[in-house]
Amino acid sequence: MRAMTRTVGLGAILFPLIYLVSDVVEVVQGDFSTFRLSLTYGGEAGLALVVVGLCVLLAGRLPWWALAGGVAYAYAFVFFTSTVVWALVAGTPDWETLSDDFGWWLTVHGAVMVIGGLALGVGVARSDGYLPRWTGVALGAGVVVVAAASGSGNSVRTIAAAVPDLAFIAMGWTLLRHARR
Repeated sequence: MRAMTRTVGLGAILFPLIYLVSDVVEVVQGDFSTFRLSLTYGGEAGLALVVVGLCVLLAGRLPWWALAGGVAYAYAFVFFTSTVVWALVAGTPDWETLSDDFGWWLTVHGAVMVIGGLALGVGVARSDGYLPRWTGVALGAGVVVVAAASGSGNSVRTIAAAVPDLAFIAMGWTLLRHARR
């Protein structure tokens, strides 16, 4: 279990950082680029796996609904990762065009992400303290802020996305400390 805790901990630090860097690259560039989308793909795909790993590690510590929320959150990231593949193949220039391409599918999966992230976040915040409670609060608040910022500019969306990213990074550091014990 120590190796899994270490692996999930490292992933919980690495993949949100990659995702955050991809958002910063978009702010600097103004639009999508192959480089930026490749970073986004890696961050999103990895984050989906990290959340599933967190659910495995937290089984028995969280109620079923929080674990189900985590699985739903991971599923939403799988969907959003597929939109990155679409953007790469179609040469989609920016978020607005991608939003037009996917329409209500983004809304549906955004709702799944919010509900799942809230459930997982509340579960962590109310848990036994294995992970810092504030990280659950930050995750729950972060998914709401991300959804609220979805129609905003690149800078606002990047700041919003930093909130759940930082929650996962802090969870990762905590897991690494647990793995050392």
